[in-house]
Amino acid sequence: MKNVAIAVFVALAMVAFMVEPGQAIPCPQVESYLSPCVPYLTNGGTPTQACCTGVSNIQKNTPTVADRQGACQCIKDAASRLPKIDEAAATNLPTACNVKIGVPISKSINCKDVK
Repeated sequence: MKNVAIAVFVALAMVAFMVEPGQAIPCPQVESYLSPCVPYLTNGGTPTQACCTGVSNIQKNTPTVADRQGACQCIKDAASRLPKIDEAAATNLPTACNVKIGVPISKSINCKDVK
């Protein structure tokens, strides 16, 4: 099971390098950035450096409102697939990483409200 998770993570990370400048950030890239955060999002505690680097990468790759709204929807969709996500941990993730991401991490956000 661990090998499968690693293979999926590597595949998602490879997709991250296929994005052209000026393009909206694709969902597989958003998910690969946040995949190191899954333990924090489901168990709480302290996010890892890899998790916080992923959060920072989302911030860097979402300069426009449209980018942030798209990333928000990707995050919302991914979060809905994690039934044991801790909403408080998800909401607090950017603060815990000391990153002003501009994209809420939540299952229940209306992404059209993201500015």
